[in-house]
Amino acid sequence: MTSIALRSPRTAAVDGLRSNQASLATQVAGIVGFALLTGLLAQFEIRLYLWEVPITLQTVAVYGSGLFLGWRNGLLAMLLYLVLGLFLPLYAGGASGIAHLAGASGGYLFGFAAAAAVIGTVSKKWNSFSGSALAVFAGSLTLFACGVTWLHFAADHTTWWQSIESGWLRFVAWDITKILLTASIYTGMRRLTA
Repeated sequence: MTSIALRSPRTAAVDGLRSNQASLATQVAGIVGFALLTGLLAQFEIRLYLWEVPITLQTVAVYGSGLFLGWRNGLLAMLLYLVLGLFLPLYAGGASGIAHLAGASGGYLFGFAAAAAVIGTVSKKWNSFSGSALAVFAGSLTLFACGVTWLHFAADHTTWWQSIESGWLRFVAWDITKILLTASIYTGMRRLTA
């Protein structure tokens, strides 16, 4: 029964990153670190023919920012990433600038901040592997809701089903893998620092 519990009673040193009592330097380092990690992982992309949105590893960092930093600092890390990407080649494939932010991927990029905030909020209470995976799943749904809505209008799709299919369903298997990977990393770090 403990393997499916949503909450782990153990405290871990890594939980200090989420705490309001963490030093300002620690919080800033976490925010900047996750913003840069998101930019780095955005460079690992797979672009498939006729897909408006590429597959990247950056969502692992987005999901991790919510788990490790909590809702506020996870949100700030993703907002910093968005701002840095306006000037530096941090978006997928080395892109940058307002034009990329306004393109087909824009909703996903804005959704990063919302997803990190949702994950950080839900995982405050749910910190076991199961709880973390569910928190990240909730963030994933938030991210894809933002992304699909934006994509529908940016790509001028004729039906919502076309937007859902090309903006979410194609990514489900990849995203489930990233959800489980992120929850595993976070749970592993909690065990190592317990």
